[in-house]
Amino acid sequence: MAASLRLIEKHSQLCLVVFLELICLQKKLLVLLRDGRKLMGLLCSFDQFANVVLQDACERVIVGDIYCDLPLGLYVIRGENVVLIGELDLEKEELPPHMTRVSEAEIKRAQKAERDATDLKGSMRKRMEFLDFD
Repeated sequence: MAASLRLIEKHSQLCLVVFLELICLQKKLLVLLRDGRKLMGLLCSFDQFANVVLQDACERVIVGDIYCDLPLGLYVIRGENVVLIGELDLEKEELPPHMTRVSEAEIKRAQKAERDATDLKGSMRKRMEFLDFD
């Protein structure tokens, strides 16, 4: 009797794990990382440390009103880099209508231009520090 109860208990635990995996896995997720990158993909696996494995992952790069999804394939994310994980609703539009999808080369040029503008602003601020506007 006790052996059969243990077998039923193990079977129910296994069913629960399988059920949870069916509910949680293979959902499209958005993962926000500490460095500001935004990754999207299908959840393959995760653990108690928030380590995540994404299938068909891509990095969404947004600069102003343009964006590009850079394909990454199967991607492992270390949990300490995860800031936020959210499920994406496949039925809703992912981006506002004014956003324009561009090529990888074009988004890289836009990123470089944005970075150069930020660097220029920083160097101008350093040159003007002696005026002490504060």
